[in-house]
Amino acid sequence: MDPVLITRGDSPLVLGFPHTGTHVPEDIRGKLNDEGLLLRDTDWHIETLYDGLIEGATMVQATFHRYVIDANRDPSGQSLYPGQTTTGLVPLTTFDNTPIWRAGEEPDAAEIARRAALFHAPYHAALAAELARVKAIHGYAVLYDCHSIRSVIPWLFENTLPDFNIGTDMGRTCAPEIEAAAHAGTQATGRTDVLNGRFRGGWTTRHYGQPDMGIHAIQMELAQASHLDTEEPPFALSDAKCAILCPQLTDILTRILHAAAEAAGPAPQH
Repeated sequence: MDPVLITRGDSPLVLGFPHTGTHVPEDIRGKLNDEGLLLRDTDWHIETLYDGLIEGATMVQATFHRYVIDANRDPSGQSLYPGQTTTGLVPLTTFDNTPIWRAGEEPDAAEIARRAALFHAPYHAALAAELARVKAIHGYAVLYDCHSIRSVIPWLFENTLPDFNIGTDMGRTCAPEIEAAAHAGTQATGRTDVLNGRFRGGWTTRHYGQPDMGIHAIQMELAQASHLDTEEPPFALSDAKCAILCPQLTDILTRILHAAAEAAGPAPQH
């Protein structure tokens, strides 16, 4: 299976999906324990949630599961949140700190390097290429990194996660107008929201977000209670919840694109 699926559009918007994939190669699947085989920490149905919300958006989706390798972690293995609890480039546990590999089958450094070359690198090569393509058309690009997570995970954070969690690495990864537009959009929903809270943006957002170079990046972490029937197996998507959430997401994305266009200034003359 190809490690990345690309749907090309002609707008400045690129939607990244590093954690929606559920493919686990058989040689790796055989090393997962029963908990690991549940693939509990998938960003369930996010690609379906965003599909068609904004005309012309490009979608770049990792097809492999984050237990194979996490496409939103620094390939060097450096922690995104020093001093805080988190999972690594190849997770050893779930977000509940439950082991996912059979005893003695945890990946070693050579195996992690192999997976980085086979999965992590191709995903990011594709993402970088799509950002460069739309920037060449418009003079700028907006990467909106799409995520979701269970709303209650004591090992990672206290209490219940807000519905909308915006990450810009404290304003470093996008123009201030874009950050303000995203936050205004989440606040307009009347839902719970936070800007640069527990999730300030993963490696993808921080790596590609270079507003001085015309590439703006923002991460949106949705609490799964906002769109799933249940945050436990079978992790089914709720049509009723999506009917409310999807128009709100469209409004947020529209605000972001308007702000990005204003920040970029007049279109270049040909």
